[in-house]
Amino acid sequence: MIVPNLVSTIIPVYNRPQMLREAVQSVLDQTWPSVEVLIADDGSTDDETPRVGEELERTHPGVVKFLRKENSGPGPTRELGRQHARGEFIQYLDSDDLLRPRKFELMVNALREHPECGAAYGFICVHPLNSPPPEKPYKGSGLVRETLFPWLLADRWWNTDCPLFRRSVCDEIGPWSDLRWSQDWEYDGRVAALGTKLVHVADWVCDERHHTTGRQTDTADWLQPERIRHRKRFMEMMLGHAERGGVDEFTPQRQHFTRFVFTTARHAAAGGLVQEAKELLELAERAAGNCREVKKGFLPYRVLSNMVGWRFVGWLFRHWEKFRRPGSGFTLRESFAQDLQRERSR
Repeated sequence: MIVPNLVSTIIPVYNRPQMLREAVQSVLDQTWPSVEVLIADDGSTDDETPRVGEELERTHPGVVKFLRKENSGPGPTRELGRQHARGEFIQYLDSDDLLRPRKFELMVNALREHPECGAAYGFICVHPLNSPPPEKPYKGSGLVRETLFPWLLADRWWNTDCPLFRRSVCDEIGPWSDLRWSQDWEYDGRVAALGTKLVHVADWVCDERHHTTGRQTDTADWLQPERIRHRKRFMEMMLGHAERGGVDEFTPQRQHFTRFVFTTARHAAAGGLVQEAKELLELAERAAGNCREVKKGFLPYRVLSNMVGWRFVGWLFRHWEKFRRPGSGFTLRESFAQDLQRERSR
């Protein structure tokens, strides 16, 4: 049974007891009166995290619910919470991040004023743990956009904690995938494929805190075979979402995505994953569609690889990339990279 006005917040957690307390408290501190918190423990290996989850459930009966499962990654963990959610609205919140107190009030009211919209978003604040926050909204959260596509193909321009969804949108999207990496980007791709309209709230709504205690991206070596295979699957899914969403192959964002796939094909070849490299090249050709300009070099690369070996050519191009200027050709500068460069220049 769906409870009108209720905002269900789903918090996946793994070995983060103190940060979990703070994340839950940021929901309990909301000025919006009708909330529930669903803590989904992804098989934490410490004793403290489940103890804190159970304590929070006892302390806030009827508001906080603690759920546990075997470790399977962020996607299935969020899905466990979604299956228990009763609210008219759905909020996803990572256990190391925080919501600003007026987030639900601002966003529910915005969605009430714009019934044609399925999600609301606002300013993201990203800063190192215990450091002063910046004044500029992170990524593209300060920009007013009516939909996620086509921009999402080139850049995940918001974070998981940023949007508030109508439950109807999440129900239409369906279950979270079991991707270990980029599962949130893929989820957004399904939102985009639906053509979901967005409403922007020009205010700070969430804090993402950078830290060094067990972040999934701490060792993000994307040349590892396991990660390349996951990225290949992610790209296959995203291209399908873009095709269903009607993103034209001539848009700069799809051209960026096409070159991104081609780059990953070369990385796969350099790592000895020849079959994956061939399939990724085919995917890049499909993403290019009728845009001849963006697929320049695809055929020569294939011919050369067949002649002298896929792994050697992949290795050769991998080293060539080190001398290329970022953002050249058909690639675009992602907003997080721009923000990181700006922080380093201070």
